[in-house]
Amino acid sequence: MAQLTDDCFAHGGPLMPCEEALALLRARLVRITEDEELPLAQCLGRILTEDVIAPHDVPPHNNAAVDGYAVYFEDLHPDRETRLPIAGRVAAGQAFAGTQPRGTAVRIFTGAPIPDGPDTVMMQEDCREEQDDVVILPGIKRGANLRQAGEDIAAGTRVLSAGRQLRAPDLGQAASAGRSHLKVSRPLRVALFSTGDELYEPSEPLPTGGIHDSNRYTLIGLLRGIGCDVEDLGILPDRREVITKALAKAAAQHDLIMTSGGVSTGDEDHVKQAVEAHGAVHAWRLAIKPGRPIALGQLGRVPFIGLPGNPAAVVVTFVMLVRPLIFLLMGGEALPPLSFPVTLGFDYKKKAGRREWVRVFLRRNEAGQAIATKFPREGAGILSSLVECDGLVELPEEVTRLEKGQMADFLPFSELFR
Repeated sequence: MAQLTDDCFAHGGPLMPCEEALALLRARLVRITEDEELPLAQCLGRILTEDVIAPHDVPPHNNAAVDGYAVYFEDLHPDRETRLPIAGRVAAGQAFAGTQPRGTAVRIFTGAPIPDGPDTVMMQEDCREEQDDVVILPGIKRGANLRQAGEDIAAGTRVLSAGRQLRAPDLGQAASAGRSHLKVSRPLRVALFSTGDELYEPSEPLPTGGIHDSNRYTLIGLLRGIGCDVEDLGILPDRREVITKALAKAAAQHDLIMTSGGVSTGDEDHVKQAVEAHGAVHAWRLAIKPGRPIALGQLGRVPFIGLPGNPAAVVVTFVMLVRPLIFLLMGGEALPPLSFPVTLGFDYKKKAGRREWVRVFLRRNEAGQAIATKFPREGAGILSSLVECDGLVELPEEVTRLEKGQMADFLPFSELFR
């Protein structure tokens, strides 16, 4: 498998726009995980590493979309009832022997293959049986209630593309194409830790100056939500030698090392120096809010990501930058999240040249329109804003002012994380 170059995260200079940062990552990053072949039932959430080609039509034969009667359209009277003798019966999984005679009907059930010849299926609700005949009401269209062979998938069609993160319908699509196993990327092995003498586990009582470590648990959920294998390395003290040793051990056993906070230049920020003891760290100053500083580097060939310390900034930088980065490392598509326009219920000013994401919740007005209401507190440290809101309103770099009633792009949290 390919390896990262020593300087793949090298960057310097002024604030970088978000799209430029993503383009740079797409150009520099390569997949670092191996293939593994798994049964379909174990592939949910994995990154597909092969194209899936349908070897046959789906469905493989013309079949009935309803319970009813297979008939020739030309045998039906257009303006009055038609009486036809019943020439047979076909249930799902069966087949009609030979060609159905003209001037007859065959009793057929949903999913059963259409006999050779007929081109239309009458719903049983529009028919009535009288002894050995069926009486059919007028008004049906040619081809009604008949599903064509290959209507879903034509033989030779690529039904799933390499790089796709597999969802539940994708597994069904692969099964319909006759695949019982798929080649997928091995999950990225991520070492996750926090540093800081002020941090305590949620189960521990807090002394003066202490806080419970929330970022690590948020990141565990975010990483596992995109298919990573996460090892929680806990909280490391503010001692450079301890951090340096822990990083070196993690680099030998993982594909990626991640932390939040502790990568600036303060006297007690030892993570940067610990990474540099085994590699390099590059501070990426992004033109975004929240979450401007992010540290990208390597310990040897193992990538390192240092996220901001503020909880809201951690989530925003993860979903907008780290999420596509991780997909690239697993051979996935770094696709932007889907958004849709909503009406703003607030005024907003921002600096030019910076992309911002405003935390909002949606409410419907009397006309049924979705109105985005801004969370009342903007601080990057307010984790409750992510719990109580529905998503983010995205404001591009060129926008400096938005007024109540204008439209803006909304990114639902359901699109960004689980």
